[in-house]
This record gives sequence, C-alpha cells and structure tokens, in this order.
Amino acid sequence: MSGSAPVSSRWAPLATPLMASLTLGLAPFVPEPHLVEKARWALTGQPFKAVDVFDVVMHGAPWVWLLVTAVAVLRAPAPAASTAS
Repeated sequence: MSGSAPVSSRWAPLATPLMASLTLGLAPFVPEPHLVEKARWALTGQPFKAVDVFDVVMHGAPWVWLLVTAVAVLRAPAPAASTAS
C-alpha cells in the first residue's frame, strides 16, 4: 500500500492502554476480575469499604485511559496520504 500511512501507525497509541486494561484492569483473573465483583456488589447493594473503592479506582483506571485514548485517536484527523512514490 504505497502512498498511505500504515494502519498500525494510527492505532499505535492504543497499545499500552490496551495491555494495561487487559492485565491490570482484569486482574485477578481467578475467581473473577475485581471490577466484575465490585459491580455485582453495587448491583446487590452490598456495602463498600475504603479498600473496595480503591480497588475500583485501581482496576478501572486502565479502562478509562483506554477509552480516552480511543476517543482521541478516533477524533484525530486521518494521516494525510503521501503523494511521493
């Protein structure tokens, strides 16, 4: 594909936030991710302690970072196609 920027260059800024989301954001994997557990607690009305709020912030931050980065990438103008051959 000469004459256009590689597709990967536009999406490259998502690599680090995506890896953080899939590792720290989903940890621990067994028995279930903390975010799933805390969401279940919130939906069933179980009380939260300070450490639970910290868990939600810590495990949710990579997902917020990924979302903000994805929006920035999607809103950025597409790289201009190179006219040189």
